[in-house]
Amino acid sequence: MVLLSGLGTPAPGLDFAPLIRELGGFDVLVVEGLGYGYSDMDGPPRSNENISSELHEVLASLQVRQPYVLAGHSIAGFYMLDYANRYRAEVSEVVGIDATIPKPGEGQVPEPEPGFSVERALAVTGIVRAVTFVAPGLLDPDSDAYTGDELHRMRLMMSWNFGNPAVADETARIANNAAALRGVTYPSDLPVLAFIADESDDSTATKTESARNLLANVDRHEIVPLQGHHYLHWTQSRRMAEEIRAFLGSGGG
Repeated sequence: MVLLSGLGTPAPGLDFAPLIRELGGFDVLVVEGLGYGYSDMDGPPRSNENISSELHEVLASLQVRQPYVLAGHSIAGFYMLDYANRYRAEVSEVVGIDATIPKPGEGQVPEPEPGFSVERALAVTGIVRAVTFVAPGLLDPDSDAYTGDELHRMRLMMSWNFGNPAVADETARIANNAAALRGVTYPSDLPVLAFIADESDDSTATKTESARNLLANVDRHEIVPLQGHHYLHWTQSRRMAEEIRAFLGSGGG
């Protein structure tokens, strides 16, 4: 199983730790793209195509056994959708964790222009580092599923990676990447499991309807609302692992 993080997650390998522990028995690989974890903090434009190509190259170089399950949180929903259409034969199933779904629209979206980044300014002035030193728990995950060492390392990665150029460019390209995926759906024969964060507000119905529309053509799919906030793997990892096992087992994948 290949895991992709949400936008700006400073240490994806640590962020997914609770889910990885619950997925005992699976071979799980967390890919930390440019701007994430220990990867370089700058690189080519963070377009769907570039991110997919880089992911493909990494998995090929690591000789990851195919087909693999592609799972991702939040903005990784864009890249999984793009990747599954570029490299269909290499993916057995897709698992979305409150994954972002491109909204329909019309018209061209201009390329983002380099500009001032509030996040980068906070990072280079040392403000983020100061906050993590003075109030180390302020930016911790809202979860008791992490070890003290994991939390410590996540704080360090936050101070190193916050507002870096690659993530700043990725953020600026959200509208462009969404526009590039207008009308794109998953291949009909690719099983998709979609977890939706049920935050007890109107957003749940909206996200569920968007998932239904995206997956309408997919022969085998399942939409599972789970009570919790956007980072479901912080608090619902056990339930998610159960659902993943059941979904993968039901299709013989």
